[in-house]
Amino acid sequence: MLDIADALHRWVEQRRDFAVATVVATHGSAPRHPGAALAVDADGTALGSVSGGCVEGAVYALCQEALESGEPVRQSFGYSDEDAFAVGLTCGGTIDILVTPVRVAGRDATSDAWDGARAADADTLAGALAAAARGEAAALTRVVQGPPALLGRALLVRPDGTVTGTLGGHRDLDRTAAAETRALLEAGRTATVEIGADGSRCGEPVTLLVESSVPAPRMLVFGAIDFAAALVRVGKFLGYHVTVCDARPVFATTGRFPDADEIVVDWPHRYLDSQDLDARAVLCVLTHDAKFDVPLLERALRLPVAYVGAMGSRRTHLDRLERLRGAGLTELELHRLRSPIGLDLGARTPEETALSIAGEIVANRRGGTGAPLTGAHTPIHRDPPRIGSVA
Repeated sequence: MLDIADALHRWVEQRRDFAVATVVATHGSAPRHPGAALAVDADGTALGSVSGGCVEGAVYALCQEALESGEPVRQSFGYSDEDAFAVGLTCGGTIDILVTPVRVAGRDATSDAWDGARAADADTLAGALAAAARGEAAALTRVVQGPPALLGRALLVRPDGTVTGTLGGHRDLDRTAAAETRALLEAGRTATVEIGADGSRCGEPVTLLVESSVPAPRMLVFGAIDFAAALVRVGKFLGYHVTVCDARPVFATTGRFPDADEIVVDWPHRYLDSQDLDARAVLCVLTHDAKFDVPLLERALRLPVAYVGAMGSRRTHLDRLERLRGAGLTELELHRLRSPIGLDLGARTPEETALSIAGEIVANRRGGTGAPLTGAHTPIHRDPPRIGSVA
């Protein structure tokens, strides 16, 4: 749901009632992962997607029903051998959907259709949407399976441990759920968590969906060249906060890189030393000049970042490895280097090369092989992480 937070937050500010359908579980080949959402307002306007088109019509109707009743509902959609193009996924997988109504326009907290608990959950969801729209770190936790009275109940957890809302069950349920949520927030992950309804391994099981909203991951592009300009555009398209760094002020300009979030004129290794990067950051070294590359990569390959790639020919790569060995890097550290950077697409132009680099970054992030899907036996859609029961 938080991936469409900007639009939903505007709906809240405009006092528009809506229902939001969220993917809470997938099995087999499914087009969207948990957290993907489709929202429908009281006027019938829709935004987002839960299946890439397979079951959108049926989910749209569910949203309208939930908005009318004021109650959340969970439903599964899967492949139908009788009619694959009816209400089912033609890709052969199954998705579970939780539909949650969010009433903000003239609600009556004392009515049967919208009691105080549901109003509180709507406030919690609104708080999560506001935080995500502002780019603040926060995580929304909702009960997606368990006792019917708890379905859809919500908590909002912030990095400092502040908790808003309640799951409405055993007194220890909120405490345990908040602790698990904060751990996933620190990792910037969205996942499901299974705990007991009393907050331990005992009692009726409860499944929670934790959606983390964190600032955009960072892409650092070193080397203000034409290839970098194309990569900046692709990086922005993929949702990164993109920085271009080069020691040459004549090349590192906003005129050459209008799409960059930040342009830094500094020696690459010195700039890198000043940054506090998390495990989602990607570093693309396009300078292919030893005086810049070696001190930069010497530092980069020792950081716990997601990806480090360097441009250059195979001869340049071998020379670079020897220089890095001379600087004291181990073979394990050198193994992290993606060089020559990118996938083998036969790329020639800056745009094609940027696509090649982006493809390798996505494959590295999602566990893909980079091989053609035609004739392959690897899964198209990989299951998202699932967290087991906790004590």
